[in-house]
Amino acid sequence: MRVRVQHSRYMDIAAEIKARIEAGEWKPGSRLPRLNDLAAEFGANRDTIGRAVAALEAQGVVWAVQGRGIIVRHGMMRLRRPRGNLVKRNKATLSAGYSFPSASGQEKWKHHVTPVAGHEPLTNPRIAKLLGVEPGTPVMRRFRVTGPESEPPFQINISWIHPRGVIDAPEVASEDPGPGHWLYLLEKAGHWPISWTEFHRARTPTPDEARLLEIPISLPVLEIVRVGTSGGDGQPIEVTEYIVASDRVETVHVLHRDESAQPPWPDIGGPLDEIEIDR
Repeated sequence: MRVRVQHSRYMDIAAEIKARIEAGEWKPGSRLPRLNDLAAEFGANRDTIGRAVAALEAQGVVWAVQGRGIIVRHGMMRLRRPRGNLVKRNKATLSAGYSFPSASGQEKWKHHVTPVAGHEPLTNPRIAKLLGVEPGTPVMRRFRVTGPESEPPFQINISWIHPRGVIDAPEVASEDPGPGHWLYLLEKAGHWPISWTEFHRARTPTPDEARLLEIPISLPVLEIVRVGTSGGDGQPIEVTEYIVASDRVETVHVLHRDESAQPPWPDIGGPLDEIEIDR
């Protein structure tokens, strides 16, 4: 007895769209035609086209991005960047400033949206607590969406500066000429040296974050909150939140031995009753 295998129409459409993407008809980062237009082109209904797009999304070929449509992905695995723990002086520009781990390479980064700096009420209670102010306090907010020149947006970074920092260095409200320059201005105004602590966690992006990073809302993001402590008075002077698509970054941590794990180590070949065993 022969078994008849039914080949679905949507798989044929998905295969043809994928072949056309691979042939260069639609470049990475570009938008596919609307579902209605694809339906008309292939002589199929919207449901069939929707299933074809879903199949391509499952294969990692395209993404459905809220507010932008169906976007061609930058390969099955987008360029990742290891994120260590080294802060460097920024030598890529003429201004004094810092490069933090995800931006420590030599390539030039660009702004994907117009940078914004201005006073706004800090309504996020978690950030307010880390900055040492009451929720609702007006603080200087710096908003950026940045990434390397040839890549899609890499990260959203939002910095909140303590009011005393703005009093000490009012220039932090300006559009400075280089990355991290505003931190240099704070240090120059009496907060040298700023020390930093980071808190990492994974979460679901908000619709606005997904739109800015050009990712589907189903893709988790890595949220990194950096707290900068003033070397002048030992209190928080700035808090910066980085939001990075989870397929763009991996964190790297060097593990250090506790004093209890330092040599000399007991002779593991000796009697068990001479060794403290963790049960």
